[in-house]
Amino acid sequence: MASITTDREGRRRIQFFTGDGTRKTIYLGKVTIKDAQGIQRHVEEILSSGASGQPMAMDTANWLARIDQKWHAKLAGVGLVEPKEVRTMQLGDFLKEFILSRPDVKPATLEVWQQPCRNLIEYFGADKQLRKVTVGQCDQFKAWLNTQGLAAATLAKRLAFARTFFHTARKHKFIDENPFAEIKIPHANVSARQRFIDRETTQKLLDHANPTWRTIIALCRFGGLRCPSEVLSLEWRHIDWEAKRITVISPKTERYDGKGSRVIPMYPELHQYLQEAYELAEPGQTHVVGAGYLLRAQRPTGWKSCNLRTGFGKLIKRAGLELWPRMFHNLRSSRVTELLETHPPYVVSDWMGHDAKVALKHYAQITNEHFERATKGSIDTREQYVQKTTQHSTEGYGEVRRVNSEMPIKIEVCETSLEETEPCIIVKRRERDSNSR
Repeated sequence: MASITTDREGRRRIQFFTGDGTRKTIYLGKVTIKDAQGIQRHVEEILSSGASGQPMAMDTANWLARIDQKWHAKLAGVGLVEPKEVRTMQLGDFLKEFILSRPDVKPATLEVWQQPCRNLIEYFGADKQLRKVTVGQCDQFKAWLNTQGLAAATLAKRLAFARTFFHTARKHKFIDENPFAEIKIPHANVSARQRFIDRETTQKLLDHANPTWRTIIALCRFGGLRCPSEVLSLEWRHIDWEAKRITVISPKTERYDGKGSRVIPMYPELHQYLQEAYELAEPGQTHVVGAGYLLRAQRPTGWKSCNLRTGFGKLIKRAGLELWPRMFHNLRSSRVTELLETHPPYVVSDWMGHDAKVALKHYAQITNEHFERATKGSIDTREQYVQKTTQHSTEGYGEVRRVNSEMPIKIEVCETSLEETEPCIIVKRRERDSNSR
């Protein structure tokens, strides 16, 4: 039926005769004898099925459905199968129709994708056929991106997006293989952009902030909420004052099953600032952070319209501090670092709403205190660390300013056992019943 031959350089081919006596050859290239024998078996099954008129074996039919366009064209060239219609698509049309027009992706995400799409079109051209993009050209595209003055993290993201886009093209059968799959994506140095925002720095910010910004900073630094999405989505109904629990709505992860919200403790450091915000809230205000930020965020461009970064940058300078990279992210990262000192990683991950591996890679930081404790020759026990951080976190918090001109709030810390990770907070108001809420 069909035979395998090998030339002097190790290239294999399969030869067979058609019904009219014509000899046909399928060139396999340098493949193993086992692979050649597998292809030979399928070729013989196709010939047998064609001669008898019977359906071919299921494994051969499945093999034909799995092979790429190159191998299908080889079989079609010798008359074993019908030529497959090749779907062609230009790069510009593909990015517009299949990437930037996806109904299941949020507008803010689509806006982020705009830049890598522009990079691809600028380099390859909008009329570039997807099937003609080679691995070598993708490697040159990476080298070109490296000359555009991009940060290492941005370069890595652009390449990752490009790989994802071409993976989508492969799923739609516009290409047989993803040419970006072989391109090595550089790993960004995460630690280079990390900054631990200690309590002293945080207090300086709080001292120079207005009530709205005190709430935002406290939710980010002491609550570990993502800003702006989780901070602006928090409503008063999400706070259980008696149980000391806060339900955090997470727009970023809501598309994942069970990840639309999470419950976190009402940390002692956060309690007083939420209480202040509650006292200053306008009648009928449903969200913890008002001032119209959420309305601006509900535009087509999403959370990018809030302009919180500009305002926070001005506040940092007004407090006499230097700007740090990823301003809101590092507030959250600093909180994660603290919590990992006193709680198991799986607990911290659940409270923060991310995977434990993500926490250790992108959030956990090494602080000066770690070095100081290590060089002293002893490491604090968990109980000692809890006691120290509890004392530090409540130091200087005896009275909150500008809660109410007549009724300031006083915070007192009651005695706790070493097994408790959170001190008991007693909130006292002057001339008002504490149970009036």
